[in-house]
Amino acid sequence: MSGQIFAQVDQYISNLLAPEDKVLQDTIKSLDEEGFPQISVTPNHGKLLQVMAKLSNAKKILELGTLAGYSTIWLARALPEDGKIITLEVEERHSNLARKNIEKAGLSDKVDFRVGKAIEILPQLLEDKEGPFDLIFIDADKPPYTEYFEYALKLARPGTVIICDNVIREGKVLDENTTDEKVKGVQRFNKMLQSNQDVTATIIQTVGVKEHDGIAIAVVNR
Repeated sequence: MSGQIFAQVDQYISNLLAPEDKVLQDTIKSLDEEGFPQISVTPNHGKLLQVMAKLSNAKKILELGTLAGYSTIWLARALPEDGKIITLEVEERHSNLARKNIEKAGLSDKVDFRVGKAIEILPQLLEDKEGPFDLIFIDADKPPYTEYFEYALKLARPGTVIICDNVIREGKVLDENTTDEKVKGVQRFNKMLQSNQDVTATIIQTVGVKEHDGIAIAVVNR
């Protein structure tokens, strides 16, 4: 089977169950307008995040990696009226763009933006007792994925859902001799997940408009 059929099926599912409204479409367009990379989640994956948030009755969500706020919008729309999402972004320019997109979406009252390195902000969240979170979505730089996950566990509760994106890297995780730091980061993360006794987890292999990758989904054990 070719990548073309995967992309067509992906589009078919999106059209049926994850159609983008103007707010989401404009959020994606804003990346091109600002010259930022088009690395947001797909509509299907945005809808998956929304479904998982509703499934876990999420009221407090933590997101690592805001970019233009595309996934943030999907997640924030799943929150109840008094729900809140804290989203971390290392690039101030990305965060500023996301603020504009979130405002256009009418979700500013639900989104708390934090700018800086996640590895420095996460300990502060712990110190300030901002957890526990009901759902945590990790979609940031790949080398420290293991450390991000370890912090996520400290900010979680039994039953918290932790979702980590881009953990298959077009199958490059199979290359034991890779020199790609992103691949090495997710290899280390996947290996950690295998032996972690605090969660029940799996990895879902994904194909579609963004080709071949995978999403790790873990639930903190009760």
